Amino acid sequence: MLKKFLIVTFLLSTTTISQAQIALTCSPMPGYSAMREVTVWAQLSGVGDAQLIYWPKGQTENEHISEIVTSERKHGYTVHLIADEVEPGITYEYQIAINGKPQKTDFTQEFESQPLWQYRTDPPSVNFAVGSCTYINEVEYDRPGNGYGRDYEIFDAIAKESPQAMMWLGDNIYLREADYDSRTGIYLRNSHTRQLPEIQSILPNMHHYAIWDDHDYGPNNADRSYTGKYWARDAFMDFWSNPSYGFHGEGITSQFTWYDAHFFLLDNRWWRTSNERTTGERYQLGEEQIEWLIDALKFSRAPFKFVCVGGQVLNTFNGHENLATCSEEREYLLQRIVEEKIQNVVFLTGDRHHSELSKYEKDGVIIWDLTVSPLTSRSYDAADEPNTLRIKGSHFAQSNFGLLKIDGNFRERVLTIELKDKDGNLLYTYPISSVNN
Repeated sequence: MLKKFLIVTFLLSTTTISQAQIALTCSPMPGYSAMREVTVWAQLSGVGDAQLIYWPKGQTENEHISEIVTSERKHGYTVHLIADEVEPGITYEYQIAINGKPQKTDFTQEFESQPLWQYRTDPPSVNFAVGSCTYINEVEYDRPGNGYGRDYEIFDAIAKESPQAMMWLGDNIYLREADYDSRTGIYLRNSHTRQLPEIQSILPNMHHYAIWDDHDYGPNNADRSYTGKYWARDAFMDFWSNPSYGFHGEGITSQFTWYDAHFFLLDNRWWRTSNERTTGERYQLGEEQIEWLIDALKFSRAPFKFVCVGGQVLNTFNGHENLATCSEEREYLLQRIVEEKIQNVVFLTGDRHHSELSKYEKDGVIIWDLTVSPLTSRSYDAADEPNTLRIKGSHFAQSNFGLLKIDGNFRERVLTIELKDKDGNLLYTYPISSVNN
């Protein structure tokens, strides 16, 4: 009996010690924001009970605590904590508690709830960061040769701009050969990228939304035939906090508003046919997703409608993975926008390892495509590529990020596009008015 008691006591004590050692693996990260609800993502180092403690900025006496969420191995020990006692238009400070112990980090931790401005005031100013193609080197699993990732200091440059939120435009991780053939590998790659020291400065004090492209989804140029797509979707939902994911348990399509800006998150992988097909239909988005998009765009009252998709839409060059390689689908999508007379559509795209702005005009409808790439991956010069819609002077082949700034009164909003280099130096700026478009 004594021996059994000692064994039980030992097991209980080691469990207590183990729980006490559970900590955050990286900075927590605010996800979607609504007027009465905000989510904060975190990753723990093992199984533990996590809670979100939050209070209006400067009012520590007005503290709120979320429900407990227990991290699980099958979810990569990630948790999504819901702040469901927020009021509209408030900035909150927060902490993550693990097993009842608040965790300290090196950076300011804040999130904000969406303001209730409609029918009351002009919409507030918008300041959104955008970017794609984040390769983080890991020598053991990289291809031999010089590392493909570089310029990690770009995240500090983004942090210094203090954007309210960031839109990740795909290739937010790069799955390697050792990763995409198993669920374990996909989760390890997501964890490795999220734990990069340089990225910690942008995680905890701005909101984050994401789409994916081939390197988040599976092998290079992966399509609907990839058998690990459900693993990738599980990991995407565990490591990002978008408001919703896809249709009927398929894909990652979603949408959200930020003040008076409306973002539509498309999936260019889940339903995509093979790039190598020579018979039958070829498409990237699929008719159901396109018709959903047209409905959503028509419903929106936003002065600017940002359609986020992994690959370029307007580029006329029939090459790489541009939508021009599926010419019938590209023509159908653009024609539907024109037929419905939907103004101020701005495609936000990545993939190409260079940045540029393209403009399409037909029957009085103007459509834009802002490509922002890469953040930390190797860049490629495509200045000689025959994109007939590229705005002269907008092509940049270097590490860079974008800023979308929207200002002005309710009747005339102005979108200012900025591209900045890895050190935060201005490369390019372009204004678009909501009424002259």
